[in-house]
Amino acid sequence: MKIKRIVEGLVSGGWLAGMCLACGLAGMAQTPAAHKTENVIVVMIDGLRWQEVFRGADPELIKAPGPEALDDPKGRAANAQKHYWRETAQERRQALMPFLWSVVASEGQIFGNRDLGSDSHVTNGLNFSYPGYNETLTGFADPRVHSNDNVPNPNVTVFEWLNAKPEFAGKVAAFGAWDVFNGIFNRERCGFVVNAGYDPLTAIPATPELALLNALKAETVRIWLDEPFDPIPYHTAVEYLKVKKPRVLFVGLGETDDWAHTGSYPEYLNSAHLGDSYLKELWELVQSMPEYRGKTTLIALPDHGRGVGAEWTSHGEKIPASKETWMAFLGPDTAGLGERKQVGPVTESQIAATLAALLGEDYHAAVTKSGAPIGDVLGK
Repeated sequence: MKIKRIVEGLVSGGWLAGMCLACGLAGMAQTPAAHKTENVIVVMIDGLRWQEVFRGADPELIKAPGPEALDDPKGRAANAQKHYWRETAQERRQALMPFLWSVVASEGQIFGNRDLGSDSHVTNGLNFSYPGYNETLTGFADPRVHSNDNVPNPNVTVFEWLNAKPEFAGKVAAFGAWDVFNGIFNRERCGFVVNAGYDPLTAIPATPELALLNALKAETVRIWLDEPFDPIPYHTAVEYLKVKKPRVLFVGLGETDDWAHTGSYPEYLNSAHLGDSYLKELWELVQSMPEYRGKTTLIALPDHGRGVGAEWTSHGEKIPASKETWMAFLGPDTAGLGERKQVGPVTESQIAATLAALLGEDYHAAVTKSGAPIGDVLGK
């Protein structure tokens, strides 16, 4: 009876009710928000510098006409200045990549602006393409991957790891301009569709659009023997997406790197602008499809950076600045923190685990040498 009277007194005094309420609120605070991402699309824009992403067109480089081998180099430079030159860096980057600086900057997160204390970089030390893609897609650098030769990757990418799971089997695909993606994803082993370079896509029934794309791959002039212009792989990926509706999709664009190596800053800017328009088109397309709407995350980043000044055309181990990259995330589980400022560094080795975590999978636990997921992107 004494115990009963004590309890009754506590309840009447509000103590027990207050404790219960406090416990309930604590439990609510510890419960994570409902996981929404069911699909992930990764777009990699080869060798696009963080300087253009965050500052827009370079004041000095935009004056350079580029190689005489290209028709009317002075006219190309004049067009670039017309389309991309503005007085401030904020205006220039908006002109160059309007989708990134409108939708992603307001609804997602963008890392890598060193002017604001945000660092993004590769860890492989080589600062060129195959090692960069391997690091990004597997979660770790590998000294065995030390060239751009089109050889089978000895490592399993996160795409292959996901495809081995029943819930993702047959729902993974990769498309790229560069034919070396066949090796990077190890097409013969990985078990999912990899379409790269000038190879026709035959994995789905030929629509009129796909038939035209395959014809263009076979018939257009090959400026670069290892990859076509970006519209061809991009639109091939879109045709596949419409038909097969993959849950995990990779799109690799290459013209930014090619035009940079060629020394044409105007065409480099045009390619960056086109890449941004493809991000916009992809995002609007998936938001129009019930399989993707409200449950898809878009990730965009390069495979390496570039040098500065006269070295902007190059990258590699001897150009330390070319390890510097950027990355952007947009999706239902990523808080809209916009352009990140004064935050800890992020690395390309974290992308694989972040991608998997967005899908509710723990790649980092399975592949312990991979970089850990980026907590801020996951809403943690």
